[in-house]
Amino acid sequence: MAYEVEPPKYVRLAQTIQRRIEDGTYPPGTRVPSENQLVQAFGMSRPTVVRALELLKRDGWLESRQGFGTIVRGRPEVVEQKDRRGRDALERDESQTSGRLVEVGEVPVPARVASTLGLPKRAKVLMRRFLVEEDGEAVELVSSYFPAGLAEGTELGSSEALSGSVRKHLEARKRARFDHVTERVSARLPESSEAELLGLPDGVPVLSVLVIACDASGQALQVSDVLLPADRQELEDTYRLS
Repeated sequence: MAYEVEPPKYVRLAQTIQRRIEDGTYPPGTRVPSENQLVQAFGMSRPTVVRALELLKRDGWLESRQGFGTIVRGRPEVVEQKDRRGRDALERDESQTSGRLVEVGEVPVPARVASTLGLPKRAKVLMRRFLVEEDGEAVELVSSYFPAGLAEGTELGSSEALSGSVRKHLEARKRARFDHVTERVSARLPESSEAELLGLPDGVPVLSVLVIACDASGQALQVSDVLLPADRQELEDTYRLS
């Protein structure tokens, strides 16, 4: 059974302010109402207002200027990201990607994934494991986990490569709405099966990028463990300093 989860108050307030920026109520270059004014206008606590404003600053809609207060920046620029493993995991079209689907089925949820999905230990989840190859060499092993209820009524359990991305498939079949992604990077030694698929000799570590894709309420819809041979990877990111 699917449940509708209402987003937290600060997220709803941030969404309302964002809509007002988009419709011109708060034009770029102007100051947004003060914290006190927002508290009175929306009947929310100051911590809720502060958290909503911080969320909008983080996402590039607002910025703080010394002596001016909080200023509207407008719709954030869409910057091309050259190294976003999470986006790749969500947007990848298996049928058009060089590589192969190596495993599909229900498995006990891994400990590192259970808490993220809000599931108890030993709960069953659907896993899709895809090996990405370039010029015949394994470069990436992606294990994606989905709550059983979310996978029902979809093609995620099919042993055939999906046509189109997992994200679009879930949005079309389950009306899921992906909102944001969190990535956690760590290093570890691969399990024997992982090392075999990636063609790694003993003792070579992997970079694990745990990709957590959530809806606007913060509920995780998909968790992907992206394994990269550490001796073949260099991660780079460019970002703006505010």
